[in-house]
Amino acid sequence: MPIIETINLKKEYITGVSSVKALDGINLSIQKNDFVSIMGPSGSGKTTLMNIIGCLDSPTSGTYKLNDKLVSDLNDDELAKIRNKEIGFVFQSFHLLARNTALDNVMLPLKYAGVGRSDALEMSKKALDQVGLSDRSSHTPAELSGGQQQRVAIARALVNRPSILFADEPTGNLDSKTGADVMNLFKELNDLGQTIILITHEDSIAQQSKRIITIMDGLIKSDIGE
Repeated sequence: MPIIETINLKKEYITGVSSVKALDGINLSIQKNDFVSIMGPSGSGKTTLMNIIGCLDSPTSGTYKLNDKLVSDLNDDELAKIRNKEIGFVFQSFHLLARNTALDNVMLPLKYAGVGRSDALEMSKKALDQVGLSDRSSHTPAELSGGQQQRVAIARALVNRPSILFADEPTGNLDSKTGADVMNLFKELNDLGQTIILITHEDSIAQQSKRIITIMDGLIKSDIGE
């Protein structure tokens, strides 16, 4: 059973009297433990697709099933719960709270989920250990390098043990060596069973995943490694 399945997914934006088709019929199936890169130039529809399958936006038409649940049938509370527990997000900008320590930043999703403090501390320490930063837990973002900040962001995305980890241009703000370290971490996580969907415009980054989907003009142009 696919973890993600879309059938004829479309997204149209109305601007005044004209409309723009961001997605024009996407049929996609992603299995558990896949490591997928979604590629495409700016304006291709790749970010729109991530927003929809990440439950941040809804399609104009078509079907989207997440873990065999029809997403269109879910109410706002159910969607919020899925975003918090089923999906982890990593972005190009790390989105860490400047005054919080690495540990406190990682704990944030658990606070929103209502997890008790002792359990949250234990889970957050494990997540930081998983990304190799257990010795930096008391540091604030200003005391961490760019690569370390991205690792904290990855730990925060993993702390709720999500079904899917979405990474949107995760190496975009990093130098090539640090970017390679982050990609190696994603490979290690995938080897441990984590499903990962990576949004990128860099071919060298996409080549490190198991499967590369290229989107052009709102359509899947190629799907290599399926």
